[in-house]
This record gives sequence, structure tokens and C-alpha cells, in this order.
Amino acid sequence: MSLISVENLNISYGSNRVLRDISLTLEENEILTIVGPNGSGKTSLFRAIIGALRPTAGKVTQRAGLRIGYVPQRLHIDPTLPITVERFLRLSGRTNQTACEQALIAAGVPGVIKNQMSNLSGGQFQRIMLASALMKKPDVLLLDEATQGLDQPGSAAFYRQIEDVRRQTGCAILMISHELHVVMSTSDRVICLNGHVCCSGTPAVVASAPEYRALFGSGTGGALALYQHDHDHHHDTHDHSSEAAP
Repeated sequence: MSLISVENLNISYGSNRVLRDISLTLEENEILTIVGPNGSGKTSLFRAIIGALRPTAGKVTQRAGLRIGYVPQRLHIDPTLPITVERFLRLSGRTNQTACEQALIAAGVPGVIKNQMSNLSGGQFQRIMLASALMKKPDVLLLDEATQGLDQPGSAAFYRQIEDVRRQTGCAILMISHELHVVMSTSDRVICLNGHVCCSGTPAVVASAPEYRALFGSGTGGALALYQHDHDHHHDTHDHSSEAAP
């Protein structure tokens, strides 16, 4: 059984229908990314999946006992509030310092447990959000534009961390992203959304689809080129990693 199944989902706000007949599945250990222009219904879909929004029609099914970790687009913490990283992570429930440290290591920010949240860089802050989600030992990680506000190197590093998390924990990942070049190098499958599913499939299939080009412009052929380059480079690195000098 799929981890998450969405069947013929429709969402309307009054007379405005924002999603029409959306169907998708998320499978074990998969990275599935949803792309689409602003106003295409991406966040509404996410909210329906986590149960924060009731669909007008259709249904969302989660596998029994599914644990979901959620990394929001942004979270505002009052900079005058004195709260350490450890204290913040412990807000998620009964836990201990060791569990906090393990989550921080998995998120790629070891050694910050005693830092003040207000002193973190943007990239560190997003990784603390990731560590908080990992505290739940999730089967699925949901990321809603999790690199909003980070520069391109910061975004790329964050998504590489996501790939590491998937490799280390085996969890599946469902994310919304507007960063097409990063999506193409990270995802197993991509769904292009614009009120309905325009196209879906492997990154290579979606990047060459006319519907995708119509939404994002022919210049997004560069996204496919980047995907191919990153993909090939990733495999080259992987294939020769054992020969590399320490």
C-alpha cells in the first residue's frame, strides 16, 4: 500500500476552485516533488494531505500508523525570546539531549545545541526545522518551500542533506519547490501542478513536457541540462568515491 494516496481531490474556496481532480501516490523511500507557478494550489494540496484542509470532493488516505514530519516554509520566532536550539527541539514532546543531538547530526548541524535560535543563520534555522521534524522518526517528510529565502548554494546544500536523510532513514519525502534546477537533480518523480496535474513522471520526462515548458518557459530546458549534469556527476562521484583520496 502507498504511504499516501490522493484520489480525485477537489478544493474550492467559495466559488473559486483551486484544485481539480488531483490524484497522486507517495511510495516508500521516494522523493516526490510538486512544482507549479504561484497560485497553482500547491500549498492547498499540502494542507489537505496533512488534514488541515477539508477537500470539497475526493479523498486523502494515509497508511495506518503513518508518522509525518513537517518542515514549514517559514516560522517566525521573536528575536528577543531567549530560547536555545535544544529547548526548541524539546517543544515537540518528551525527549532528551541525546535524541536532540542525533537529530541535529542527521540534519547536518551538529554542535549547535546550546546556540540561541535568534543567532542562527537562515540555513542553520531551516536545518533546525528539519531536525525538529526528524525528532518524530517520520515515515514521510513534508517540505513546503523549505529553502525560501536561502541563496542558491544554501538551497543546494539543504537538498543534498535531504537526500542524505532519505538514504540514512529510509523515509519518503514529499516537497513543494520552485527551484526547478534543484528539483531536477534531487527528485525521483515530479508532478507539475496548475490547478490540475499538467504532467508528471521522472524529472527528464517532466522537463521535456510541453505543458511544463508552457508554464515555465522554454528556458527551463536549462533545468533538464542541470539535471543531467548533476545526475551524471552524482553517479561519477558515487562510482569513484572509494578511490578518492581522504
